[in-house]
Amino acid sequence: MKQTLAIYVLILLALVTANLPFLSERVFGAVTFRRDGARARKPFWLRLAEVLVLYLVVGAIGLGFEASLGNVFPQGWQFYAITLTLYLVLAYPGFVYRYLFKRTAR
Repeated sequence: MKQTLAIYVLILLALVTANLPFLSERVFGAVTFRRDGARARKPFWLRLAEVLVLYLVVGAIGLGFEASLGNVFPQGWQFYAITLTLYLVLAYPGFVYRYLFKRTAR
């Protein structure tokens, strides 16, 4: 895979995975969330935990891309702070749709 294609794939994957917790009531898009045996809405803490886990998954995929293209460079805490912040910015449209978008009753 060429470097440019890997970058575009990683950015698109980050965009989709960052918004997935806010656009779906299923945990990781696969498992139905149940409380007391009945379907329930996912609480915010679970959505936030999903975002953090998916950030780690996308980071691992990015590390795999980097390893397949050449040397893996060591990163400091600054790199992870910036990439987490950028990932949260990518999650903002899903957050707005879930919590701030005003829905009209029909």
